[in-house]
Amino acid sequence: MSSTDVRRRALAGLLLGAGTTHFAFPRVYEAVVPPALGSRRAWVWGSGSAELAVGTALLARRPAHRRAAALAAAGLFVAVYPANLWMTYAAVRDRRSRAYVVATLVRLPMQVPLVLAALSVARDVSRAAPSPGR
Repeated sequence: MSSTDVRRRALAGLLLGAGTTHFAFPRVYEAVVPPALGSRRAWVWGSGSAELAVGTALLARRPAHRRAAALAAAGLFVAVYPANLWMTYAAVRDRRSRAYVVATLVRLPMQVPLVLAALSVARDVSRAAPSPGR
């Protein structure tokens, strides 16, 4: 198995796991949805569905689908970043425990390697794909 396949499957597992927990434990995720966005449950279900869809697509057989899924994963990691910022803001505002605040701060830069990994998979899948007509 190539390193690209390992990264692709790891991203798929992460997204499938996270997407599943959105439905199993929605209240945990509702807490990080800014109130200004409206129905927290709708956002949780929507983002969980997106994670499940992208995670599943990363396991597709066709390289073109894998590439599209990897680009979607990068976009999804960027799209949920404001929720991570909100989570940190709310933790400080609500004077949560120091450990919790630190955990939310540590989480913020973790999105960068996820985005870069997804973009790397998209690039590598494109290079490995046979050209049309072959």
